[in-house]
Amino acid sequence: MPSLSTLTDNFNDGVIGPDWGDSYGGANETGGQARVPVVAGGFASYQTGASWTFAGATVFLKLAAVPAASGGSDVSCNMHVTSPTPGTSIGFHYNAVSGMLRIESNTGFWDDNAVEIAYNSTTHRWLRLRESAGTVYWDTSPDGTTWTNRRSAATPAWVVDAVDQCRLDLWAHRDAGTTDYAAYDNVNTLSDGAVWTGAAALTAATTLAAAVKLSAHADSALTADSTLTATPVLSTRATAALAAESSLMADAASSPIPEVAEMSAGRWDLRIEQGSTFMQLFTVSEPADWTWDGWSARSQIRSAPADDGDLLLNLTPYLTVLGPAVRLAIPAAQTEALTRNGVWDLEMVNGSTVVRILQGRAVISPEVTR
Repeated sequence: MPSLSTLTDNFNDGVIGPDWGDSYGGANETGGQARVPVVAGGFASYQTGASWTFAGATVFLKLAAVPAASGGSDVSCNMHVTSPTPGTSIGFHYNAVSGMLRIESNTGFWDDNAVEIAYNSTTHRWLRLRESAGTVYWDTSPDGTTWTNRRSAATPAWVVDAVDQCRLDLWAHRDAGTTDYAAYDNVNTLSDGAVWTGAAALTAATTLAAAVKLSAHADSALTADSTLTATPVLSTRATAALAAESSLMADAASSPIPEVAEMSAGRWDLRIEQGSTFMQLFTVSEPADWTWDGWSARSQIRSAPADDGDLLLNLTPYLTVLGPAVRLAIPAAQTEALTRNGVWDLEMVNGSTVVRILQGRAVISPEVTR
């Protein structure tokens, strides 16, 4: 399985996906959230299988709801990356009784050096764990865009050793009291399908760097010669930091391109065989007369959908706009240099309007290095 950087879910489809196959205790998807029951005397978890890698990865999410103490003396909800050894993990522990957020690297279910801060449901709404170059970082954010580092520590040896053996464990517990739930959302994505109005600044060279960018998100299933069929909804994603030399304003309701206000992006994974030419065609089939004339396409493969994700390959030179379709053709010389899985997206640009039509994983089959 890939890096935890490539795990993405906004929990909008109402079913527990295959990535979360080890969930238990009544965990479910409700209202666009992963909900974990907090029942007296019980444990429950929304949990992946133990088949992921945390080394070099970033994983973030929104802590959408926390349990109340409600008569319990041991009530918590947690975000942990766990090792194959029980009780060895890295993560966040919210104590509903004390109101403290514990930032921990556990061995034997405990960390003598843990950092505790008073939990604030606004300031600490988003949580992020990342490992880079021998250091683990614990970060919090009010919006998933502007992050504050709360702790850093040398990477434990197990993180490096546990390749394809880690899991993301979103668990909760109470010893007594009234049943409620913890809710998690937006794992490694800021997209929740909502409609927003965005404003940001953009340079003439269209260098993305903080603020908001316009994007679109969809539910369509795509075949190998992919056809985009879903009726889309224009949305914004407040992730890109944009240099402020010129102004970008975007409003779905007043868009000069009304068709785009109905376009939403799909989830599509690229599966690339290393050392082979890769080609794929993405076609808009509805409306039947749609054309991308006047638009340009841009795309990247990055190691993580986060600010510190490494650029693995700029796909923009290998994109061609063909009327209603966009062709991606990556030469073998470029795929041969790809040695890591990552995440990708495909955006269409027309003046100040940027539409994200696809996003997903980039899965590399290492035929050459193998």
